[in-house]
Amino acid sequence: MLVLASAFLLATVMKKNTMRSLSLIRVLLVLLLASVFLLATVITIWHALTQCQDGISSGFLHTFHGELVNTSGCEVQLTGVNWFGFETSAFAPHGLEVRNWQDMLDQIQLDGFNTIRLPYSNQLFDPSSKPQGINYQLNPDLKGLQGLALMDRIIQGAHIRGLKIILDRHDTTADYRPELWYTKQVPQRRWLHDWIMLAHHYRGNDTIIGADLANEPHGPATWGDGNPGTDWRMAAEQAGNAILAVNPQWLIIVEGIEEYNGDFYWWGGNLEGAEQFPVNLSEPDKLVYSAHDYGPEIYPQQWFRATDFPHNLPIIWQKYWAYLQMDDIAPVLLGEFGGRSMGQDTAGVWQRTLVSFLHARGISYTYWAWNPDSGDTGGILQDNWITINVGKLRILSTYQWSLLSQPQSSKNTSLENARNILNVYQWTQSQ
Repeated sequence: MLVLASAFLLATVMKKNTMRSLSLIRVLLVLLLASVFLLATVITIWHALTQCQDGISSGFLHTFHGELVNTSGCEVQLTGVNWFGFETSAFAPHGLEVRNWQDMLDQIQLDGFNTIRLPYSNQLFDPSSKPQGINYQLNPDLKGLQGLALMDRIIQGAHIRGLKIILDRHDTTADYRPELWYTKQVPQRRWLHDWIMLAHHYRGNDTIIGADLANEPHGPATWGDGNPGTDWRMAAEQAGNAILAVNPQWLIIVEGIEEYNGDFYWWGGNLEGAEQFPVNLSEPDKLVYSAHDYGPEIYPQQWFRATDFPHNLPIIWQKYWAYLQMDDIAPVLLGEFGGRSMGQDTAGVWQRTLVSFLHARGISYTYWAWNPDSGDTGGILQDNWITINVGKLRILSTYQWSLLSQPQSSKNTSLENARNILNVYQWTQSQ
């Protein structure tokens, strides 16, 4: 606007062609040239700040409105799996009684995933929590390791393969899912203590990119009402800021609740309250919201029986959690979704529609689960812990992002993934 105004005044003055106007013409010429130079400088700086710079980048991430970006300014997406077991009475990732742990990580990477959400319980760090179900003939380098040391070894292996880790405080004690993020046995101070311990322990390790503060708050959990015993938003702020004070590089991942203002959704999946009562962190560009979403194999919600199914699903997802990313408020991680069917039944249609929705909107995910021993969903692996469920991987491979340690221009393609896996692992057809 300044350039146009200067040019207009200059033309007007020149038409008068008077001696008295010569000095004004000189001033306007200087102003015009200065404006052009200033505009060019601003454009250059803006491009430098906003353009993605491919190349080597630290593995830590931050947010920009509804995007996850790396330190080079490149947008990235997390497309991963849940590998559970640390939160159970095994106190170790499941499957190691029949597989080598490094072989398992190799397969996750070859399948095209870039992130592992690693559930654990607070009980894992107790000295009495000894790992079970590990075949030490297959995993001799795990012998004598437990708790944090065993977690260290898995994370070290993920680092070598370029995989990123999200730590997920899944349960307070082994195999027990509380309604809130604490219990009498594991009070809020223990929950905070363990997060601060982990944040300090892994500070500077860019394999771990985030802390999923508590899994699936539900039941009496509230959002934004100020009740210190139930307000999950308040507790998430407290824990998130305590973690960032020790480790400012982590993403703080905050799940939803079950019920907000009388509106019920999946456990941990209801983020309606975040619009009016957002989580306020000391480092705002470290906030990621997270939801869990499931299909009719878990519970026959009314929307699965609607006459406009599955066309009604995107509106539902947008209402409860996706709006946060779609409206450029903050990125969303769909931390859990899964099911047994990828076929033409309601469950399969739901799951395939959800993957398409996530892909179209660039929403990150960690699929539940890698393990086959998730009773109600099954896993990407078949029951022998070796064979891939090709039906699931075929759908998930339509939306996979590259390893975050590689330039984002070199993306894995589903065809390349399929060829790699075909040469290494057995395949079975499954709906």
